[in-house]
Amino acid sequence: MYIIIVGAGDIGTPLIDIATRAGNEVVVIERDADKADRVAGQYDCLVLNADATTKETISDAGGEQADAIISTTDQDATNIMVCLLAKEFDIPAILSVVHNPEHMGLFRQIGVNTMQNPQQLIAEYLYRAVARPAIVDFMRIGEEAEVFEIEVTPAAPIAGQTLNEAASSELLDDEMLVVAIERNGEGHPITPRGNTRIEAGDLLTVYSGVGADPEITDIFGHHEDRTYGD
Repeated sequence: MYIIIVGAGDIGTPLIDIATRAGNEVVVIERDADKADRVAGQYDCLVLNADATTKETISDAGGEQADAIISTTDQDATNIMVCLLAKEFDIPAILSVVHNPEHMGLFRQIGVNTMQNPQQLIAEYLYRAVARPAIVDFMRIGEEAEVFEIEVTPAAPIAGQTLNEAASSELLDDEMLVVAIERNGEGHPITPRGNTRIEAGDLLTVYSGVGADPEITDIFGHHEDRTYGD
């Protein structure tokens, strides 16, 4: 893809790294000369030390041929201007960071895909790592539901049971679904069926409609979450 990334700060720089390593053609727009020089020396991409809120800059960055533009600056006003200009160039995918939740409606009105307040997401993730140490990784879906990864301990009530048996014994209810199993470090995950038996040491990817409260993590043998969560 041809991707324009606006901003080379705490959010933009890791994005530049990911996009260039994936083999995309990347153009970076950064107003700060020192940041622009740093990125130009570190990554295989074109860097424009310019103001992204002007039509000329977006044109110089290749707006006419871009597949996507992602605005990552720490100023919502700048991000909005970038997105409005991107609309004029008919760039197919327009994405932006939004720092103030009150501005979300404005971004939606102009038809921009958004990621709200990355700093808040990081803070929530770090707190979750402390409050729920059994959870390897997680993603919240809506208000309560979550998809999370958790390892099955030898003492787990579910260890040694098939998924059908776990459902019959009410360890797993209708709000829970084991969607993948990683076993013995094998590269390809197991797609679980009703007769798939859960083993100690399995790393499970689990969907829970009620989140990953201690009552849930107890099923997989992690009582430490109850200690930290109380």
